[in-house]
Amino acid sequence: MKKVKIHTKEGDYEGLLVNEVIEKRRQFLIVKLDSGYNIGVDKAKIVTMQESEEKILPDQKTEPGRKPSQPESEKDSLYILHTGGTIASKVDYKSGGVSALFTPEEIVSLFPEIKGSHSIQARLISNVSSEDMGFSSYNNLIENIASFAKKEIEEKEKIKGVIITHGTDTLHYTSAALSFALHGLPFPVVLVGAQRSSDRPSSDARMNLACAVRFVEFAKPKEISGVFACMHSSISDDSCLIFRGVNLRKMHTSRRDAFRQINSAHFAEAWFNENRVELTKSALEELSSGEKKERFSHQEYRPDLRIGVLYAHPGLRKEEILAYQGFHGLIIAGTGLGHLGISRSEEADNTGNLEALKELIKTGTRIAVAPQSIHGRINLNVYSPGRKLKEIGILGNLCAMTIETAFIKLAYLISCFKPELIGELYHADFCGENRMRNLLNE
Repeated sequence: MKKVKIHTKEGDYEGLLVNEVIEKRRQFLIVKLDSGYNIGVDKAKIVTMQESEEKILPDQKTEPGRKPSQPESEKDSLYILHTGGTIASKVDYKSGGVSALFTPEEIVSLFPEIKGSHSIQARLISNVSSEDMGFSSYNNLIENIASFAKKEIEEKEKIKGVIITHGTDTLHYTSAALSFALHGLPFPVVLVGAQRSSDRPSSDARMNLACAVRFVEFAKPKEISGVFACMHSSISDDSCLIFRGVNLRKMHTSRRDAFRQINSAHFAEAWFNENRVELTKSALEELSSGEKKERFSHQEYRPDLRIGVLYAHPGLRKEEILAYQGFHGLIIAGTGLGHLGISRSEEADNTGNLEALKELIKTGTRIAVAPQSIHGRINLNVYSPGRKLKEIGILGNLCAMTIETAFIKLAYLISCFKPELIGELYHADFCGENRMRNLLNE
């Protein structure tokens, strides 16, 4: 993507050359100005156009306390894995829609703020919308990240971290999938998305990506590792929140501050216009707990897995439950403390629901319940319907996982462990998914 200076009969423009379009036999150059706005410049009115000289950006200056720039060969590597999504999308001027059109190299050139004391290595993993991600996609990411971890551990390559550009709609599924599958990471892995495409003036892509890089630069020297996500903290362009990969949820369809950590505080906050990252109280406590760091290892998901999600609702019928026959697993989004209609009352007309659940379990489908409510944990001990679900082998009692994290955890356990261990392991805590922390004074 070229940076150009254009002199026209009507004025001068400087920015990134995004595209060239033809409209009603007139040719226009689409230029992204430094302000973030796009402008169409009529080619017939251009007097001169030239590539501008490279500017020294704020992030490239030597700040107090920062070492002078190192030769590329001596810098730590920062890997950017590109999977597509809105953060890597722009307006397709032919169709008028938004499409994933950026190459990894274009992402780097479009967001100069991510340049720093590291060598950026971009890699195209996929170019899909996040709703098209699945277990094979997770395995592809796992394999790539594992190869980087082995480079650092075995080949002594200095790797600062890995950033994954990802669509927001299922970002929290992918962050959970990586959290369960990657153990003892030697660097932070940060998923970052955007609610608005990168060539819109209101886009959150630039800030989200810059804050993700800032967190990586903060985390690696402090030996903070694991899987995280980075998104806007509010509708303002001040800071981003750094979330743990599990129990993360998208809370709004379009707001830039759509994501929130459920049942615990976020991990950290990174400021856009300041070289500042602050950890929350719970993060500091976690890091000072003295837990021994495990050796790096990774596992993969069965690509043929069929895991369903059944939303409990008034009028639920056994036919809906039995539709999941042949599935490896099923998450029930339960009402209240984890219930669904099994009382056989004439008013509810749910005769056969309990027997249908028993039939699924008998034929090999592992079933767990997660709360429809946003916060809180499942408790099948309180009411008789819950106790009946527990008696027939429904998993999830006293678990504090979101539906999305429960879905991924069940898939992980079915993929990687013997069937007789799944019941016990589902209720264990692997990466913070079953911990509830006091949110006060964070």
